[in-house]
Amino acid sequence: MRIISLNAWGGAMFNEFARWLDTCDDADVLCLQEVTHTPTAGGWTRFDDAERSLPQRADLLADVRLRLPRHHGLFSASDSGPVYDHERRAHRQDFGLATFVSRTLTPVGMRAAFVHGDYAEHHDRWPSEGRPRAALAVRVFDRQVGRFVTVVNFHGLRDASGKADTPARRAQAERLADFVADAREKGDLTVVCGDFNVLPDSETFRILAGLELVDLVRDADTRTSRYRKPLRHASYLLVSESAAVERFEIVTTPEVSDHRPLLLDLRL
Repeated sequence: MRIISLNAWGGAMFNEFARWLDTCDDADVLCLQEVTHTPTAGGWTRFDDAERSLPQRADLLADVRLRLPRHHGLFSASDSGPVYDHERRAHRQDFGLATFVSRTLTPVGMRAAFVHGDYAEHHDRWPSEGRPRAALAVRVFDRQVGRFVTVVNFHGLRDASGKADTPARRAQAERLADFVADAREKGDLTVVCGDFNVLPDSETFRILAGLELVDLVRDADTRTSRYRKPLRHASYLLVSESAAVERFEIVTTPEVSDHRPLLLDLRL
């Protein structure tokens, strides 16, 4: 089974991202963070908060679904706010997590929950920090080997002061651990992946270790050249059975976002 995780950066590098996506057809589960959905617009829009102004795809969710027709597409919005098309017309955009599951697998359970805050509507401008964060889980049955696998897609909260542990991040980790425990069943091989926005020594990993989840990334660089800051830690992938890992790779090329994709092959 192949699982890929990537913070898609709202599709800001869409030309490169789309070409890379064409190579992901063999992924059994593709977990994406920072996915956009704008019902009233297509193509390109612009996102602004107090710190950044970025090009984004208006509907990255639809863009990916179009390119992965042999996958089920699941989406969970964490918040929504204004974006602007090339004529400066405002549109309301949903922002969140998307998980794409190969139709060769049998989905037997799906759930989403907030691990920080709750759903929010930002009317005038997106805030630069403190935004709600969610987790999206899918439980699948691989008929070829008769095994259940639970995959949790997660995007951790952003804090302008950095990625060090805070009381809010501790509470988030505890809510995430509770969510994982509820989403999986006894005996499931479990994978938790995404943009955690924490440091490698975060207590987040000690809390998740209570569920026998082991981090494969550790202190490796998970950022691309598009990310200009010196701190290179953001994305992580944890698995409940290290012996089931056939291959794990932090993909350095091609660059399709300001994050590097995480690729996991499992022996079930």
